[in-house]
Amino acid sequence: MSLDTPPPVRAALELRNVSKYFGDVAALAGVQLRVEPGDAILLYGPNGAGKTTLLRLLATLARPSEGEVLFGGKHVRRDPTAKAAIGFVSHTTFLYGDLTVRENLRFFGTLFTLPRLEKKIDAALEFFDLGDRARTPVRELSRGLQQRVALARAFLHDPQFLLLDEPFTGLDAATISNLESLMRELPAQGKAVIFSTHDFERGAALSRRLVALEAGRVRYDGPLALLPRNLLRVTPEKAESGKQ
Repeated sequence: MSLDTPPPVRAALELRNVSKYFGDVAALAGVQLRVEPGDAILLYGPNGAGKTTLLRLLATLARPSEGEVLFGGKHVRRDPTAKAAIGFVSHTTFLYGDLTVRENLRFFGTLFTLPRLEKKIDAALEFFDLGDRARTPVRELSRGLQQRVALARAFLHDPQFLLLDEPFTGLDAATISNLESLMRELPAQGKAVIFSTHDFERGAALSRRLVALEAGRVRYDGPLALLPRNLLRVTPEKAESGKQ
C-alpha cells in the first residue's frame, strides 16, 4: 500500500514498569513490555484487563501514573520521530465528522508533511474500498465505514508500529480479509503489529506472540505455541468463541 516506504526504524517501543491508575483503580500494574520491529503480538484478556489502556500508552495518548514509555530507549514524548513511527486504531475513530473522508486523510497526512500525499490518499482509499465515499462527510457514514476510514488514516503514513484495538469491529468480510492479509505481510517488512481482539482463533492466526493480561497485569508474554493451558482461564472469550 505504501508509495514511499522509508528505511525501517529499528527502535523498539517499550513499557518499563508501567502502572496506570484511574482514581484508586489500577488499570495496569507494573507492566513490562517490549515491542520489537517485526513483532506480531496478540494482546488478549477479559474485558477490563487493561488492553485498551496499554495500547493508548504505547500510542502516546495517555501518560503512565508510574514507570516509563520508551521509544528507542528515549522517553516517547521527547523523541520527535516517535509519533511518525506509530499508527493507532481505537474504539474512538478520531475522525472529524464534518470533514469528508478525503479531507480527513488529507488533514492527517498534512500533519506528517507526507510527500505525494494525494497519491497516498488514493492508494489508501482504494485499499480500503472507500473511493466512492471520498467526498462523503464522515458523520454520514455507518460505524463500519468509519472504521475503514480510521484504518486508512492509521496506515496512511506507513508507520513502523501498528497498534490496533479491536480493528475488525464493524468490518465486512472483504475488508477483514484485506486487513488480515496486510497484518500478515507487515512483520516480514520489519514492521510491528500489536493488536487486541475478542476472537482468539483469528488473533492466533495473525500473531506469533501472545501477551495475556488479567486485572492489569501481564500473566504471560511469549510464543503462542508455549502458552500454558491454565492461562486460558484469563481469556474467557476463548471459551465463548468455542461454543459458536
